[in-house]
Amino acid sequence: MNKKMAEILGIDTSNYTTSAALLDTDRMSVVQSKLLLPVKSGERGIRQSDAVFHHVKQLPTVIDGVCRGIVPDGIGVSVKPRTAEGSYMPCFLAGESAARMLGSVLGIEPEYTSHQTGHVLAALFSAGRLGLVLEKQTFAAFHVSGGTTDLLLCEPDDDTLLRITRVGGSSDLNAGQAVDRCGVMLGLDFPCGQELEKLASRSGRQFKARVPVKGLDCSLSGIENKCRKMYDDNEPREDIAKFCLDSVLSAVSGLTDALYENYGSMTVIYAGGVMSNSYIRSKLEGDGRFFCEPEFSRDNAAGTAVYCALRKGLIK
Repeated sequence: MNKKMAEILGIDTSNYTTSAALLDTDRMSVVQSKLLLPVKSGERGIRQSDAVFHHVKQLPTVIDGVCRGIVPDGIGVSVKPRTAEGSYMPCFLAGESAARMLGSVLGIEPEYTSHQTGHVLAALFSAGRLGLVLEKQTFAAFHVSGGTTDLLLCEPDDDTLLRITRVGGSSDLNAGQAVDRCGVMLGLDFPCGQELEKLASRSGRQFKARVPVKGLDCSLSGIENKCRKMYDDNEPREDIAKFCLDSVLSAVSGLTDALYENYGSMTVIYAGGVMSNSYIRSKLEGDGRFFCEPEFSRDNAAGTAVYCALRKGLIK
């Protein structure tokens, strides 16, 4: 399957996670190391200046966690949120700087990609669907997290490896923001996804949550408003959590149906932290729809390592 054995280091410094990964292209296995950025209790985010500071502090630890005693044959790193022109967040400068320094010492030119591309490739790797890229098949992907609720058309490309075009998604609030705002309101620690899922699992309510989809777009701001009303009306915390997740499920399901209506049947990959939710996965997964394991759904560096390996022709 591989042109030659190699070990590839991946680096990703997203808005809330410092992560490194080491891809063994012989075994096609990945070792990961991650640290969440510290967010004060009751707060719903972190300033970019603080994010950069914490990434700089945490990068040596996560890189040591996967690379101690190992000299990588390549380095892949995310340097911006999306591939779109003008896409920029300061937090990615920390990872880019570390990759450049390591590359200079080792005589390696890093392969630069976007955080979103990394998410898509990590999902393909985990789901066993890298063949879509290798065989140059067009597919769709959802990137659903705190920073994005994007429906993406993914087209293999000789120059960029993967040409990603946003064709739909949320027009206002992102799904991860809705989850985190609901969770913080309920007294959960940020980021709230895993705790909100546990809380929702205790609810016996059956909701008919419906998020309208127009074309390939939806609006998620109503989720926060409805959850706030339920909270003010003293409804059980677990029911509020369940309603929030059912609403996100309604949006992603509706967008998936709209995708088929506009583009016909195609493979769909679900990526991003919100898509690590087992309840949402159980309702959406099916023929031609693939989810990855939670560790590859949440922010991670596995996809940047896979990107580097693909660019170097190490995965066949």
